Amino acid sequence: MNENHNNELKHELSNRHVQLIALGGAIGTGLFLGLSETIQLTGPAVLLGYAIAGLVSFLFMRQLGEMTVEEPVSGSLSHFANKYWGKMAGFMTGWNYWVLYVLVGMAELSAIGTFAQFWWPELPTWVTALFFFLVINAINLMNVRYFGETEFVLSCIKIIAILGMIIFGIYLLFNSHGDAQVGVANLWTHGGFFANGSYGFMQALAVIMFSFGGLEMVGIAAAETRNPTQTIPKAINQIVYRILIFYIGSIGILLCLYPWDKIATGGSPFVLIFQSLNSVGVANVLNFVVLIAAVSVYNSGIYCTSRMLYGLAEQGNASPVLKKVNAHGIPAYAAIASGSLSGIGVLVNYLIPNQAFQFFMLLVTTALIINWIIISITHLKFHKAMQLKQYQTKFKSILTPWSNYFNLGFFCLLLIIMLITPNMRIAVLFGPVWLAILAFVYYLKYYKKESRVFDV
Repeated sequence: MNENHNNELKHELSNRHVQLIALGGAIGTGLFLGLSETIQLTGPAVLLGYAIAGLVSFLFMRQLGEMTVEEPVSGSLSHFANKYWGKMAGFMTGWNYWVLYVLVGMAELSAIGTFAQFWWPELPTWVTALFFFLVINAINLMNVRYFGETEFVLSCIKIIAILGMIIFGIYLLFNSHGDAQVGVANLWTHGGFFANGSYGFMQALAVIMFSFGGLEMVGIAAAETRNPTQTIPKAINQIVYRILIFYIGSIGILLCLYPWDKIATGGSPFVLIFQSLNSVGVANVLNFVVLIAAVSVYNSGIYCTSRMLYGLAEQGNASPVLKKVNAHGIPAYAAIASGSLSGIGVLVNYLIPNQAFQFFMLLVTTALIINWIIISITHLKFHKAMQLKQYQTKFKSILTPWSNYFNLGFFCLLLIIMLITPNMRIAVLFGPVWLAILAFVYYLKYYKKESRVFDV
């Protein structure tokens, strides 16, 4: 491999790339596949759930954005935790984020196989997963501009399709020809807006938050972005309200077209509903789009994991070989390591094809909450450091420190709800075990080394 001896990433991502990278990471299986579960849990109140999740996401993105604009570095989350919280926090944050997006990659590979079965029911999910595993990892070993352009195209397909679906859904809504099951009244006539009560609503929130995982990719991409002091604030300020339009607009139309309690599971509810309304052509197009959505998120995930490994290596928290950059500006060894591990998703789909997506989704949700808690706490420490220096940052977060406390309280509430929910409990119990494993590995790497030096 021809190496870049300076081991520097190239600044080849523009504003449109960064915008679409974040959109690509957040508009995926959480909306297209996980939506079935959230609708079943809470009914039409799922719309309020996405609005609340959007607000929380915007607050922590502004917190991350304030830090990122000041220091646009690769592996940003780990870098900030390392600098403002401590070396152990940086180590644990980086590796948690890396494992998180490896798991996301596995979940997306599982979803890809599920969507392909809409056309080819007999095709094993692992076959489709393997095909896209090979293609996407090959793209991520090329120039970062190829990754950016690929993600731009994939995300544009999703956005155009969602807008088209909203327009087509409105057309069906006003041309239902007296169909009793089509109408805005679906939002309150089948058991009420909060059809399953407050507990069902809180359960749904835990799953809904999974849909917003991926927004923080903006921070990861900052090191390879042209003019990050302008690009990052613009991307963060625009990204959340766009997602809310796409999520609430598309889900609102969906719930008006079909009673929430009749939405089937086992595929994308968007595809299944349009198919049940005899719009088979539209259903086929939508299935193509949701397949593209999963591929897009997997593509972004491989990008993020490779850059986080690169950042960990720069901090001394991973093998030095992982910070080697090839002549195209790609941390190739980090990309190969991350991509290879995500390939376990292909094996899991071979062994347990029917449970793979739900299994990965639960693990991802816990890792995401840990990640978001770390962002809010690290930002509090960053804010205190800036106050001590009497330094005015360029892109201030909103209502600090109260927005941080609000987010932390919200995330703790989600963990409590997950803990008392039988099918989510295992994910919460896994959290402390995972953090203990990371702390133990950190101890082996640093404290034992320090004690040996002391003994000498």
